[in-house]
Amino acid sequence: MAEMSSEHDDALTDARAHLASKPDPAKPLGSLPGEFATTRAALHVVAEHLLKPKRELETGNEISLRFTPGGFGTPPWDEAEASGGPGQARVEGVELVSVEGTSETRAPAADLEACAGLLGVEEPDESIDADLVVDPDAAAALADWFALGTVVLAELIDRHPDLDPAPIRLWPEHFDVATELGSEEAGSRANFGASPGDEDHPEPYLYVGPWDQSTAEEGWSATAFVGAELRYADLVAADDQLAAGLEFMSDRVDALSR
Repeated sequence: MAEMSSEHDDALTDARAHLASKPDPAKPLGSLPGEFATTRAALHVVAEHLLKPKRELETGNEISLRFTPGGFGTPPWDEAEASGGPGQARVEGVELVSVEGTSETRAPAADLEACAGLLGVEEPDESIDADLVVDPDAAAALADWFALGTVVLAELIDRHPDLDPAPIRLWPEHFDVATELGSEEAGSRANFGASPGDEDHPEPYLYVGPWDQSTAEEGWSATAFVGAELRYADLVAADDQLAAGLEFMSDRVDALSR
């Protein structure tokens, strides 16, 4: 099994703690707040246009994010290329948090100008809608989703350590948590992830996207891409949401190995 990164391990520790704190850890997901889609879109802007360039600025080349308590953010860095010391940037609820050493400063996540100034990166250009909405309940629901997705993917990796799994990362462009596993040579390698929704999906969904799309026949009935998906409504209805997500993904691993 490929050795997992500290970013993967720390994200998993935080995600497990988040789910354990819920009133019913087996069912952390509930009905989505009315502002979920607009909040998701706003925080996607923050992830892609603020946190991604901040991590790239401080590390030189890294761009991926991860689940962090209350939301998502960069992994911590020990010695930043720009600011010189340890730090981190993350979204916690409705706020962007900048950590430098032992100092922590905050700004409203919907205020792109303030957030860019706080992080020392360029403000997104005028083509990005600056009239953003970040609702507290919707931001909390997004954190629940990224936590569940992180743990589901980790359980999948633990179940299939022989399939060369990649570390779990939150990719700012797609704004999802994802991994990959399987044999590319045998045509069974695929992307496995938890998306909070996109232009083709108004609600979150789990997905499996095989690299070799010719393998996607029976049981591969995703919307807008070649692969399989588990809808948010179906996941919420399960008595054990984590188990339902893991069963969905494991079934697709089995299908790819046949």
